Amino acid sequence: MDKIFIGSNLKMYKTIAQTQSFLARLSELTADIDRKKAAIFIVPSYTALDRAKQTVTSEQILIGAQNMHPAEEGQFTGEISPIMLKEIGVDIIEIGHSERRHVMGETDEEERPKVLSALKHGFTALLCVGETGEQKALRLSDEVLATQLKIGLADVTEDMLLRLWVAYEPVWAIGVNGVPATAGYADEKHAVIKKVLRELFGEKALNIPVLYGGSVNVENCGELAACPHIDGLFVGRSAWDADNFNRLIRKAMKEYKKGRL
Repeated sequence: MDKIFIGSNLKMYKTIAQTQSFLARLSELTADIDRKKAAIFIVPSYTALDRAKQTVTSEQILIGAQNMHPAEEGQFTGEISPIMLKEIGVDIIEIGHSERRHVMGETDEEERPKVLSALKHGFTALLCVGETGEQKALRLSDEVLATQLKIGLADVTEDMLLRLWVAYEPVWAIGVNGVPATAGYADEKHAVIKKVLRELFGEKALNIPVLYGGSVNVENCGELAACPHIDGLFVGRSAWDADNFNRLIRKAMKEYKKGRL
């Protein structure tokens, strides 16, 4: 990859005004960064999406939605359609985040039509995969990742691959009590993911960025970014202060470049 991919999911944090202020500050701080070398993205709450797109351009910061119903319309109370998100100008659709899977109970089979719908409607689809602590302890991590990828991406065609991203987020590494994976473990699982993607799509899979997420912070971002199989970082609470996130981005970019010399 010629550039690193760095972003954050704001989850159910930040009001509309707080999101706007955060994005304005982040855009200002990162204005000098060549976007050919770093793709920066933020995934706010639904209520903040419209204001977010009014605050920054896609050339500055890509904006994503945290979830999406695959249908264009219908009797699905509480859901948001691709047409609605397209109207706002959203760039990315996050699909299958750990909390959607393990708190809301979504399955691999439910993620698959979301991925396909997002890609068909011109969004970048960011599919999140990851094993639980129990699955890791039983040495099932590789099988779990392969299953999530093969089911979630079953209907994706080669012409869609330039708009497909994958985030590896081990469930045990996410959240307030999360324990970050070691750089070695994360890189090993990224290699597994890339192997599965090559099995699915051949050499064109090399264009699919695979990001690591799970308790990423300023202290460990450099070591993670330097790993040969890690193409970017999906940062949690360490990104929610614009000044801190700016420092993290710059450190990650520096080490990412070193790791590829």
